[in-house]
Amino acid sequence: MYLYHYGLQQLPFTITPNTQFYCDLKSHQQAAKVVLTALKTGEGFIKVTGEVGTGKTLLCRRLLNDIPDFFKTAYVPDSYLNPEELRRAIAQELEVDTQSIEGQHQLARALQQRLLDINQAGHAVVLLIDEAQALPEESLEAVRLLSNLETQSRKLLHIVLVGQPELDERLKQHHFRQLRQRISFSYQLTAMNAQETAQYIGHRMSVAGYNGAPIFPAKVVTAIYECSRGIPRLVNMLCHKMLLLAYGEGRHQLTLNHVRLAAEDTDDVTYRSRAKRLVLWSIFLLLGLSIAAGALFSDYLPWEALS
Repeated sequence: MYLYHYGLQQLPFTITPNTQFYCDLKSHQQAAKVVLTALKTGEGFIKVTGEVGTGKTLLCRRLLNDIPDFFKTAYVPDSYLNPEELRRAIAQELEVDTQSIEGQHQLARALQQRLLDINQAGHAVVLLIDEAQALPEESLEAVRLLSNLETQSRKLLHIVLVGQPELDERLKQHHFRQLRQRISFSYQLTAMNAQETAQYIGHRMSVAGYNGAPIFPAKVVTAIYECSRGIPRLVNMLCHKMLLLAYGEGRHQLTLNHVRLAAEDTDDVTYRSRAKRLVLWSIFLLLGLSIAAGALFSDYLPWEALS
């Protein structure tokens, strides 16, 4: 593709979560800190939410690498599971031989015994469930019941729910109040700001092997940020298409026209020209001045005129 053209060793802007390209953004730093702190203090339930494309799956993979060796980890990336499928997936992650186990009762006993064995060996278990907003109601209840497993001194299982904001909406429902009240730590991932977007693009280009002069000018990065709203997945899609466009033209330097063309070919992004942005800023400025002037004028009106 365009690797040789830019002197790259690999594609820098794929949308597949790849920990090799992990960029230590502030929001991800804080989320990881919250989760690791909660685990170290022995909390049983933790929740991390974030909009589509903000890097939740990549965060899960980072956590799997960063969680201390004291913990055994079980990762469930597919949350469209009924209670039995969920328990079986967790058991398999914890190296339980499920081939000869039939029925939910027998499976639940085998899983509990495995958790006890791990505890007796001096470890605890962390369960990471990605896309948790998609868990069926019965499976969410099964997760709550799993959190009941404990010894006299500590939990056998620590659970981290990672999902879209819809997870928060679901947990607000009255019949999920028991589960909601058990969540002791929560964090919400945010999109990147303009500075982080520039850092993110430069980081991925560097990891991919680029070491030449910058090919994303500041005004181009600003336009990418505005189009993508700082959502990493959308930044990746735009940058990949822009590199393809410039490669097709035999160019190295990227332009605002490349941003516009990439945005027109990408759902959920909107490109605004410099002229349109200036018009919008002018409108906002005029509104702000009008509000300020109205407030100032009202301060000078006699009280009798206001009554």
